[in-house]
Amino acid sequence: MLLASCGLQSGGALPLSVGPGSITTDPGLEGVKLTVGSKDFTENIILGYIAEFALAAAGAEIRDLTDIQGSNSARAAMEAGQVDLYIEYTGTGWINYLHNQHPIPDAQEQFEAVKKEDLERNGIVWAAPAPMDNTYALAASRKVVQDTGVRTLSDYANLVNTHPGSITTCIETEFNSRQDGFPGMAAAYGFNPDDAGKKILQTGIIYQATATGGECTFGEVFTTDGRIKGLDLYVLEDDKQFFPHYNAAVTMREQVYRSHPEIVTVLAPVMKEITNDEISTLNAKVDVDGEEPADVARQWLVDKGFVTDG
Repeated sequence: MLLASCGLQSGGALPLSVGPGSITTDPGLEGVKLTVGSKDFTENIILGYIAEFALAAAGAEIRDLTDIQGSNSARAAMEAGQVDLYIEYTGTGWINYLHNQHPIPDAQEQFEAVKKEDLERNGIVWAAPAPMDNTYALAASRKVVQDTGVRTLSDYANLVNTHPGSITTCIETEFNSRQDGFPGMAAAYGFNPDDAGKKILQTGIIYQATATGGECTFGEVFTTDGRIKGLDLYVLEDDKQFFPHYNAAVTMREQVYRSHPEIVTVLAPVMKEITNDEISTLNAKVDVDGEEPADVARQWLVDKGFVTDG
């Protein structure tokens, strides 16, 4: 019943095999059955497969439940025991699940805060944070940057204030209304959002339209999206650190962690290697080059020496 209510299928075995690399069989995980989930977008699916292959190399028997529709469904599946672990983002935990209004500017302090509060309130363990930070940003084509000299959000605010209506900024509906989106950004950087020439578009259209620079002078992006590299977009620096941090980390129920703390031992060194540049490259292999997320995840682990291609 719960599986159906979360929109989940029954799951299956790993789609590819792996052998030991620097990750070798861990007696604490050998033969342990673990169900690993992910949300339903490229990056999180890749991260889910990375966790699955790493734990499989350590000897665990993995049940694959990647591609769960939506953050709330993935989180609900873990809380209910249908999924043992999945990769979540600190900003999502802090704001969406713990209902805090204001993000914490320092990434490490944000992680420590969500880790402490989610364990105390919900019995959820956060561990092995990655350097990667998939947050909001504005981007532009290299030509627009060259023509306008805008490289930071302060530069962008100055352009809006001095030349209102001279540019078009393309954003999504949600970003247009969220306080941690465009309205909050405008307040933090001191410009009138109505002077920015906003146009509301879908995400996929924004990236391409920003790259061509005609319909969208500037566009809303996610900082680790592979299309930033694929389309050679320039991401404006958030020089006042307005946007929340969305560092990826392993999440699981406290009972799972206490039974198998080796999960963190295995995944921590893997997660440390996942920078914005690394995950953007992996995302592009799927979204730009058309490769399969499982293939991309396994090859990355092989290239890093964590596993062999069994």
